Amino acid sequence: MTMFSKIKQTFASIGGKSEQEKKTVILHDLIAPPSIETSQNHLILEGRLTRSLFVFSYPRYLSVGWLAPIINMSRPVTISFFFHPIETTPILKKLRKKTTEIQAELIEREEKGLVRDPELETAFQDVEDLREKLRTAQEKMFQVGIYFMISGDDEKELRDTETEIRSILESRLVYVKPASFQQKEGFYACAPYGSDHLLVHTPMNTSPLSSVFPFISFDLSSNEGILYGVNKHNNSLVLFDRFSLENANMVIFGKSGGGKSYATKLEVLRLMMEGVDVIIIDPENEYEFLSETVNGSFINISLSSPNHLNAFDLPHVGLDENPADVLRRNTVELVGLFRIMLGGLTPEEDSIIDQAIIETYASKDIFPESNFNQLDPPTMSDFQEVLESMEGAESLSQRTRKFTVGSYANFFNNQTNVDIKNRLVVFGIRDMEDELRPMAMYIILHHIWNEIRGEMKKRIVVIDEAWVIMQSPEGASFLFGMAKRARKYWLGLTTITQDVNDFLNSPYGVPILNNSSLQLLMKQSNASIDVLAKTFGLTSGEKHLVLSSSVGEGIFFAGNKRVGIQIVASYTEDQVITSNPEEVVKIKEMRRAIKRDEFIRGH
Repeated sequence: MTMFSKIKQTFASIGGKSEQEKKTVILHDLIAPPSIETSQNHLILEGRLTRSLFVFSYPRYLSVGWLAPIINMSRPVTISFFFHPIETTPILKKLRKKTTEIQAELIEREEKGLVRDPELETAFQDVEDLREKLRTAQEKMFQVGIYFMISGDDEKELRDTETEIRSILESRLVYVKPASFQQKEGFYACAPYGSDHLLVHTPMNTSPLSSVFPFISFDLSSNEGILYGVNKHNNSLVLFDRFSLENANMVIFGKSGGGKSYATKLEVLRLMMEGVDVIIIDPENEYEFLSETVNGSFINISLSSPNHLNAFDLPHVGLDENPADVLRRNTVELVGLFRIMLGGLTPEEDSIIDQAIIETYASKDIFPESNFNQLDPPTMSDFQEVLESMEGAESLSQRTRKFTVGSYANFFNNQTNVDIKNRLVVFGIRDMEDELRPMAMYIILHHIWNEIRGEMKKRIVVIDEAWVIMQSPEGASFLFGMAKRARKYWLGLTTITQDVNDFLNSPYGVPILNNSSLQLLMKQSNASIDVLAKTFGLTSGEKHLVLSSSVGEGIFFAGNKRVGIQIVASYTEDQVITSNPEEVVKIKEMRRAIKRDEFIRGH
């Protein structure tokens, strides 16, 4: 029966009664369940089971927010708090008596020459501290009752929920029990009556009692780092140093137009003021304007571009590294590149490619046991010649030809002529054909990785639209390898994507996320919110926040902390990082006018 039909039936059954009687009957009929069945450890309300639990033991110290995991559980849990104030005078008398007893026991142990009892001495100090604080009105005493009511469709669901609550609380040395044979009283205590029927109390003073406060607003303000935005919960500043965490990697998720690029540019600008070098892979040339403003290097990558990167470039060999290991690792990475370039390899072809790369390096006197730091690397043409001389490599040689003499040769078959020594380097790949973008991004990342390993300095590598390289298992694997090893080279990897489902469904998507201590969730679409909620453990309020947030708003995760954030920039910063085409055109026209005026004045 629907609620509407139930209301109609109720109205029909009470005709002829007074108005007050009608109101009373309707209220009872709509609120009260038709039946309640009680048992030892649960109630049954309209076929649904409920169970009441109470807290009976606490540790010596309670940390702030110890109840937060229960409040944020995905399962429905009702929590009731009861605080009954206690008169201070009788408590002081009891504490004085307790102090005398403990002190007498300590003196007795000392006279008998017994070994010190640290537990007894700690208890004496705790009682004395509490006495002093109560006497000076710094603390007050309360009888505290904390009760939980859980529900489920069957006993298994009840047990699962109770087990989850127990595991969370017992890890904090807080212990609960079901209210056996008192489930009705437990239901009353958890219902909105404000009436404590269970009366299971623990004495507690003000300081630990404050940790019970369930509404927590994390503070991400530190003495070092940059300003990321404003904490939407309490309007404090989100100041953070990403290099202070176990790794400096960051993942940014958000739909198109949500403010991902704006937030990234703002971070880049502020990090550069802190002395951090930045390298960006830019799929839409959005960062070109920023590069021009700060005198960075914008390297356009396309088939007709004069900028080239040689896939066979040799990595720098550090003083503590074995050249054989470095060359072997570089060979494995090149095999991954050829899997992407040639549309996959059979096991036999994989073996041939591996041997061909080794022989290609050997043709330039590059051997595992040699010092190849000063040697010129081979090119794709040298690799082609080796393939043509190998038995069984005819198909591979033919498929490689388009990268050596075909339409792709200009980018893939030249020595490297770009320099990434600038403070800000942007690789723009907008003009690269879509089918070649994963290969181009792989080669760019391979080159960046070799350069990073050659010189230790604080850097950030930003990969916008990372799903492009993650379309292939080899590209995703290489990206994961960078994320996992970045900390050793003082590097922070920033991975940005709007295709959340594609990213997380990749075998390496979640591992990359798990190796990123910072995450920023900006405005999301309904299609991706469920997978994000499951991955990040979002509450219903947080889901609503990322679905309805305005441009530049989201949730900022730093380690175990999370806050709602509003990205804010000064007027000057906004003029540099804006992605609004209309504003960019106006700023460029203004700059051209200024340069024209300066030229006229100079002549």
